[in-house]
Amino acid sequence: MVDLTGRVALVTGASRGIGRAVALRLAAAGASVVAGARADHAEEVVREAVAAGGAALSVGLDVTDADSVRRAVQAALDGFGRVDILVNNAGIVSDQLTVRMKPAAWNAVLATNLTGAFTCCQMVLRPMLKQRSGRIINVGSVVGQSGNAGQANYAATKAGLTGFTKSLAQEVASRGITVNVVAPGMIDTDMIGGLDERAREAMEGRIPQGRLGRPDDVAAAVCFLASDDASYITGQVLGVNGGMYM
Repeated sequence: MVDLTGRVALVTGASRGIGRAVALRLAAAGASVVAGARADHAEEVVREAVAAGGAALSVGLDVTDADSVRRAVQAALDGFGRVDILVNNAGIVSDQLTVRMKPAAWNAVLATNLTGAFTCCQMVLRPMLKQRSGRIINVGSVVGQSGNAGQANYAATKAGLTGFTKSLAQEVASRGITVNVVAPGMIDTDMIGGLDERAREAMEGRIPQGRLGRPDDVAAAVCFLASDDASYITGQVLGVNGGMYM
C-alpha cells in the first residue's frame, strides 16, 4: 500500500473523471490534497475526501490563466506549507478533421492541455526546488503515442506533453524531482459516456483486455509514481491502456 502521509498534492481538473479518482486516491494514501477545477466544481470531491478521513481543500483553477495557477499554488502553500506532488490532469477536447478545424479549436486545446501544464509545472517548481524534492505526473493519452483521426489538436498536445516531460525531467533530476507521464487509453468517463452500445463494443474490441479502463486504474498508476517506490523513475511514459498501444 502506497503511503503518502505528510505529502501535499495539487491536482488539476479534479472535479470529475480521472482527476476526481486521482484526488481521492491520493487522499486515501494519506496525502493532503488541493483539488483544482474551474469555479467551485471541486468542492464535492473535497467533501468526499474529508468524509473519508483525508485532508483536502478546493481551489478555483483555470490553467490557461497564469494568475489563477499562481493563486492555486499559493493556496496549497498557505494551507499545507508545501507542495510535493503535482498532477497535471486538466484537459479539453475539440475534435474535428484537420481540414475543417478552426484555429480557435486548435489554440484552445493547446492552451489548456499543453501550455496549462507548462504553467503549472513552472509555478510548483519554485517550492519543489527549495525542498529538493517533488513528483510531477502529467496525464497524457494513448493518442499522443498512436495518433487518432479527428484529434490532431488533442494528439499534438499529448505528444508534446511527452517531449516536455522528458526535457523537464533532465533539468530537475539532480534536485530530487521526478517528472513522468501517465498515458491512459480508453477510460470509462463522461467524455465517452454518450457512446451507444455498438460504438462502445467496437471500442472495447480494439483493446486486448476487452474492456474500457476505469478512472481508478489511472489513479493507481499516478499514486505509484507519486510515491517513494518510484523515486528512481523519471522521464518515462507509463501506458494505462489495457494493451491498446504497446
